[in-house]
Amino acid sequence: MTSKKSDYEQLLAEYSNPLSAIALLKQYRPYLEAIPSLRRAEESLITIPLPIVRLRQPASSFSEKTTETRMLPCELAILMCDPEWKIKTGIELFIFIHRPDEDFSDLLRRWRQIQVWLDKDYEWVMPPRHKHIFSEGAIAIHPLFVVFPETPERIKKGLLGANLPFVPQVVAADDEEIAELSRENV
Repeated sequence: MTSKKSDYEQLLAEYSNPLSAIALLKQYRPYLEAIPSLRRAEESLITIPLPIVRLRQPASSFSEKTTETRMLPCELAILMCDPEWKIKTGIELFIFIHRPDEDFSDLLRRWRQIQVWLDKDYEWVMPPRHKHIFSEGAIAIHPLFVVFPETPERIKKGLLGANLPFVPQVVAADDEEIAELSRENV
């Protein structure tokens, strides 16, 4: 059985909120400890759903420096931010929610693609409310994978074998799903 698109969409929407992203990080302590200020946790991170970066290609003797804008193949980027100075720190987290009908190689390939692209100079296309924050690259990038009870065991086993952190999530049925189940049972 594979996860449902509605479960995927629900988690994507939920983790776009900084408070929900913090709740997710609480499930993987090393990343929770990376938040610059736990007392001011909401001000200490920026969540960017379906993030975009500008990759900078170095200038050669024959061409000028060029940029290329790319949407990263993850669901969420979490940028750590110093709440006092309002500047981005060097740690960036990438959240990958297991997509319906996605297998282990597809999930891993999304993370590897980010590693390749962000090995170059880049800057974030920041959300409007955070445009003022200096958004150059990172000192360290880290993934966190979100899986469902329906996620095949081979994917969980593969993430364990690759030493990549993941957290299981159970999505509560929303009001629409409950109403639909009620109609089906009548």
